[in-house]
Amino acid sequence: MIAGRRGARVAAAANKAASATAFIARATLRRMRSALRALAALALAGSALLAACTSQPTRTRTLRPEEVRAQIVALLPASVVDRPGWAVDITAAFAALGIEPTADHLCAVLAVAEQESTYRADPSVPRLGQIAREEIDRRADRAGIPRMLVQAALQLRSPDSRTYSERIDAARTEKELSDVFEDFIASVPLGQRFLAGFNPVRTGGPMQVSVEFAARQVKSKPYPYRMAASLRDEVFSRRGGLYFGIAHLLDYPAHYDQPIYRFADFNAGQYASRNAAFQQALSIASGLPLEVDGDLVPGDGSVGRTEVAARTLAERLGMGEGAIRKALELESRADLEQTSLYSGTFELAERARRRSLPRALLPRIELHSPKITRPLTTEWFARRVDERYQRCLARTASG
Repeated sequence: MIAGRRGARVAAAANKAASATAFIARATLRRMRSALRALAALALAGSALLAACTSQPTRTRTLRPEEVRAQIVALLPASVVDRPGWAVDITAAFAALGIEPTADHLCAVLAVAEQESTYRADPSVPRLGQIAREEIDRRADRAGIPRMLVQAALQLRSPDSRTYSERIDAARTEKELSDVFEDFIASVPLGQRFLAGFNPVRTGGPMQVSVEFAARQVKSKPYPYRMAASLRDEVFSRRGGLYFGIAHLLDYPAHYDQPIYRFADFNAGQYASRNAAFQQALSIASGLPLEVDGDLVPGDGSVGRTEVAARTLAERLGMGEGAIRKALELESRADLEQTSLYSGTFELAERARRRSLPRALLPRIELHSPKITRPLTTEWFARRVDERYQRCLARTASG
């Protein structure tokens, strides 16, 4: 009887314990479910927030033309004559070319203009008359014309009543000198004989862009202004010089990670920095030394050292000489990067060096011009422009 009651009490206690345990378990389960639901809601909210941050592009407001002009005026040095006029011409060029007037782009243009002309549409050049006479003598010698005969021709009266010799001596800017040569070529038979199609003044304007580039540009895109005279005259004007200069600097696709390579290209030719890096890779892959000057095909159309080096890789690349030549002729276009020569050369070179190689390199070019009186290089030019560019960007940040 006692044993029976004890057993009943034990059983009751056991049942109570079991009930309590079950109750605790159910409560714990409910709390866990509530916690899980809260965590799930938090995770869902976090995912939505993250998606909102990562999937939506950053929207930057497009500046109105008057805002762009105001920014340019603020960035130009106070000493520049007619800053509003410069701002109008630069803004118009960006609009005509369809280039976004970002701070990076504006500062790149201003840096080149400052380097090339210190913001003068037709900058003066020291010793210009002497430089012109030396160039005339060189051309006469190459054409086999006695210098005495040339000097006699320069004593003839030009359309403005002065002799050509007097106008050359009085010329202070490239525009003035270019006009002398244009008149001389058009009016004097001797000028037509040894200067026809070769006005020695080949660059001009505030960005010192070449007349040859301007001629190519107008064939690919319509010039936005009505030409009052010749294309050469437009290059020497502020509006034309800026338009063609901006096109030369920015109006081509280039996969550069630093703007300094565009500055080098402005001096050496579009894609020169990319081509120089390709030449470096080609030298590694072929084992032949090459000048990394960015010039893949000589101007006279002959087979240059770059092409000779590329031909040594013909079998490894599975390319014939004709295909190699065709690829190298794309030196001034982005399409070169899509060729088997370009990709295959880098693949062979990187395998040899066991590391990745740069896709842009400052071309190693010594600059030669009658206007240059000391040793200069393309790298020097690019770095000077880049310094100006960085200072301009700093002004945009502080402003």
